[in-house]
Amino acid sequence: MKKILGITFLLILFANQTAKSQLTMHKLVHVGYVYQNQSFAELGGRLLFLENDDMIYRLGAAAMLGSANGKFAVLPKIQGDILINFERNVDLYHSYYFLAGAEATTKYIAPKIGATLFGIIDLTGGYAFPIDKSGINGKELKGLNINFTLNLPLVMLNDLLKK
Repeated sequence: MKKILGITFLLILFANQTAKSQLTMHKLVHVGYVYQNQSFAELGGRLLFLENDDMIYRLGAAAMLGSANGKFAVLPKIQGDILINFERNVDLYHSYYFLAGAEATTKYIAPKIGATLFGIIDLTGGYAFPIDKSGINGKELKGLNINFTLNLPLVMLNDLLKK
């Protein structure tokens, strides 16, 4: 638990430092699928920080919902990502970003890498290191970590709902 608090403190400190550098912030809702030695649905929110579109920073929190050993389980998750694309003046190639980040729950920490299309569709993979050996409902969460996520900007959702 101390590791989770330490990571949360670092993420808040990072967000505070990036806010001082005149970054634009956008709010996102995300839904997705997580495989972490068990299948989970994911629902949460993210803040996207950008000064230009070469490097984008995202911080988020989510709930992972699934069944482990026949019992329903909810697992809170925090995450941070950096999206990178240094191609200049080439719009077609600037539609995808390489992604590096990490996620932490009360049961594991997982660094991850992957790619994202327009910052909206993410596909990432990594390896989870367990924090709590007891796992969730007796199932230890470690090993291969795969995420597929759809990020929806709140501005876009607001515009769709007004019509």
